[in-house]
Formats: sequence, structure tokens, C-alpha cells
Amino acid sequence: MMEALKKFSSSSLFLPLVALAVLILFNVVFVDDFLTIQMTEDGRLYGRLVDILTRSSSLIILALGMTFVIATSGIDISVGAVVAISAAVVCMLIGGRGDGVPEHSMLLAMLAAVGVGVICGIWNGFLVAKLKIQAVVATLILMTAGRGVAQLMTEGQIITVYYKPFSYIAGTIPGSILPTNIFIAAAMVLLVVFLMKKTSIGLFVQSVGINANASRFSGINVTMVIFLVYAFSGFCAGVSGLLESSLIRAADANNAGLNMEMDAILAVALGGTLLSGGKFYIGGSVIGAITIQTLTTTMYALGVSADQLPVVKAIAVVIICLIQSKRCQEMFDAWKSRRHSPADSGTGEKAVDKA
Repeated sequence: MMEALKKFSSSSLFLPLVALAVLILFNVVFVDDFLTIQMTEDGRLYGRLVDILTRSSSLIILALGMTFVIATSGIDISVGAVVAISAAVVCMLIGGRGDGVPEHSMLLAMLAAVGVGVICGIWNGFLVAKLKIQAVVATLILMTAGRGVAQLMTEGQIITVYYKPFSYIAGTIPGSILPTNIFIAAAMVLLVVFLMKKTSIGLFVQSVGINANASRFSGINVTMVIFLVYAFSGFCAGVSGLLESSLIRAADANNAGLNMEMDAILAVALGGTLLSGGKFYIGGSVIGAITIQTLTTTMYALGVSADQLPVVKAIAVVIICLIQSKRCQEMFDAWKSRRHSPADSGTGEKAVDKA
């Protein structure tokens, strides 16, 4: 039992699971009816736990793409803007007609929204992998311009979609007990896990993140790997934009995807993936995303405003970065060695006295 507990405490999932457990315990004590799940008359489940899973679906998908980017020692701070562009595209193509008749096929609009996300990812990948521009600078370009592009597309207006099937993408299909976006997020996670298990993609990404030059000499196409992870991050942002717009049945260029890039980075870091690149943990990123959404829901339940929420998340980022830093790890190891040294020295002194 102790061996299993010691092994679990050293695993990558220990920190995110403990953080999630502490948040859930806090909510159980201080938030009324947190664990209560009820069923509506039309057979749908609702409650705070269901709401957390629903709201975290988009963040989970974003975190999947961000995990691979960070694993290659990169960063993508443009995903929030890409979410806004994707939402604008799908709502513009379906249209905001009051009679609920779509201007274009919903399937075409969905493919276009995801396709725009992939194009944005390809652009970032080209700047980082081919032109060798620093990742934070390259993605800052799209982060700055992307939301402006979404504003131009929507002409600064909120485009409301009245076509009812559009709400099923992130809402509840008749006959289903859970929102569709939960199943979409689960399918994305299973797809990524399948690719990690059945292909060598994960090994290539990890190798590039640890040492890009050594990977290049060993025959790995480093440029292509980096290019593809940014394209995949754009794909994930496109899917998230589709879910976010369907959730509110509208495209709001000002607020769609706002600060989601920071939440995605925080989720990946909380999940155990080093911000310096290398080893990554898909399960940890998923748990990290759910933890971040639980934290957000908790703060709102306690009356914390949306303007004050980034302060709490910033504190969490600082703590995680300190935990992951080599200096803190060295200090922790030194503390552990000092903790065991008195017993060892005492045993040595007794042995000398006996001699």
C-alpha cells in the first residue's frame, strides 16, 4: 500500500489530481448543492458538475493542441484569437436570419470554421518552423491581428444564429442526457491517445522538445514536426471556436476565446508538461483543463468578478512555475537530504562510541 502511494505521489498525475481533489472538497464544504445532479423533464442532466464538464470541453480541446506545442519547446498565444475567427466564420456562413433558415449548409460552415483554424495554425507553423521566428513573437502576430480580423468579418456586431440544429453542436441533442460537446471533447482525447499509442508521433515530439539538434542528426524532420504541431493546435482552436459559438448560438468577436490561451497554457503546465519542452502528459492536460474550469466556477460561485479572476489564475501560474523550476527542485532535494542526515549521523556517532 505504501509502495503504491509512494509511486503515485511521484507520478505526473499527482499534482493535477490533488489540485482537482482540493477544489472539489472546497466546493463540497462551501458551495451549496455542488454534487447535486438532477434530470429535467426532457431527460437532460444538469448541475454544477455537468456545467463544469460542459464549459471545460473547449478548454480540453485547446489544451490538447497546446500540449504538443509546449512539448516542442514552443508556445501558441494566438489560439484565443483563432477561436474568435472560427466562431465568426461559422456564424457568418449559417447566417443570422430571424426565420431560422440557414444561408449555407451547416456542414459547410463547420468545415470552413475548422479549416480556418488549420490555416491559422499553418501560418504559425510556417513562421516558427520555416522562418525560425521565436514562437511567442510569431504567435503574437496572429494574437494581435486575429481578433481584429474577427471584428472586420462581423462588422463589430454580435451575429446571432437562429438555426436550431446549430445549437446541438455544443448543446443537447434530443434523446441525449449530456451535451454534445462533452462527447466531442472525449472523442478528441481518444483520437490523440490512439495516435500516441499506435504511431511514433509522441516520440518525435518529445525528442524535438528535449534536443532539436540531436533529433535532426538522428534523422527526424524537426521542421515538419514543429510545423505539424502548430497546424494541429490551429485545428484544435478551430474546433473550440465551433463549440464556443454553438454554446451561445452567436459570434462575439470581442469575447469569444478571450484569455483562453492563458487557460490552456495553465492547464498544460498544471498537467505536468514542462514549459521548457520534452515530456508531455495528455491525461495531465485533460485533468488540468477540468481543474481550471472548476477553479473558474468556484470563483464565480463565491462572488468573485470576471475582472478579478485572472489574479487568482496568475497566482496559480507562479506556483506551478516555481514547482517546475530546477532551483526549487534542488532546494527540495537538499531539504530531503538534510531531513534524513541527522538519523544517519546519529547512527554513525553511536558506532564510533561503541568502538
